[in-house]
Amino acid sequence: MKATLILAGGSGFMGIYLARYFREKGYDIVILSREKHRDAPGIRYVVWDGETPGAWVQVLNRAEVLINLAGKSVNCRYNDENKRLITESRVKSTAVLGEAIRRCEFPPKVWINAATATIYRHAEDRPMTEDDGEKGEGFSVEVAKAWEKTFGSYAAPEVRQVLLRIAIVLGNDPGGPLASGHQMFSWLHIHDLAQIIDWTIHNPEATGIYNCSASEPVSNARFMQALCTSMQVPLGIRVRMWMLKIGALLLQTELELVLKSRWVLPERLLREGFVFEFPEIEKALADLQQGLLLSKKSEKGSAYSKSVGSPTF
Repeated sequence: MKATLILAGGSGFMGIYLARYFREKGYDIVILSREKHRDAPGIRYVVWDGETPGAWVQVLNRAEVLINLAGKSVNCRYNDENKRLITESRVKSTAVLGEAIRRCEFPPKVWINAATATIYRHAEDRPMTEDDGEKGEGFSVEVAKAWEKTFGSYAAPEVRQVLLRIAIVLGNDPGGPLASGHQMFSWLHIHDLAQIIDWTIHNPEATGIYNCSASEPVSNARFMQALCTSMQVPLGIRVRMWMLKIGALLLQTELELVLKSRWVLPERLLREGFVFEFPEIEKALADLQQGLLLSKKSEKGSAYSKSVGSPTF
């Protein structure tokens, strides 16, 4: 009998990739989604609202792994309504999963919860690690704190809990340097995210908080240069602040998503023996570009066809 892996909020970019990855590893996949979807071979969808216990709770019983990715996209304007939805979708989904685990006679052996590397302050002076990282201020940081606090409040001795502070997961999106270009960009190839989760599942000593970012963060200017090189397009003109403000308004998003200097190091992963397949930005982007070309030749549904992996923040 195959082990069951549950993905809460697994119908987005990261969830689709992880579902395929772990299906190939031999798991039966159950995706908790707010919308109905057609089942696929080895992947079953179960409807939940992300807030209240229901019939979906029974799928957790005897499951091997629970991965929670649920949360409204932060790629929006931070008005009062969107702020409420961003916060509640993360906090409530985590809380109801904790309640569901308490109801299980045989709860999942491992509960892996997404979090965000944006919990750290804007940093251009030094990198942030799990041990000495400094938390920042503002809306995104407060959401991150509430998210982590909720996860920690449901500690169960029989369930190993792992919190992943995930950096921006990469896809394809050309452009020029943003503002000064000096801000740091911590990133992660989607395949390395899958392998990190796989590593935590099979490493019984893995517990607590891990920074999930590539071991070699880069400046925004270098990232944009490497991206344009991989796509064989000219490096765009430097995008000035006034352009960004207008663009953010037109695209209904927030400047923080592109201007905050995220300088995060995966110190614990490196110390405990995890090896990144894509530590360098040039190698990662070359692989993603190749995947994009292959997906265009086959069909449009590939995970690589997304422009950017849905960032936690």
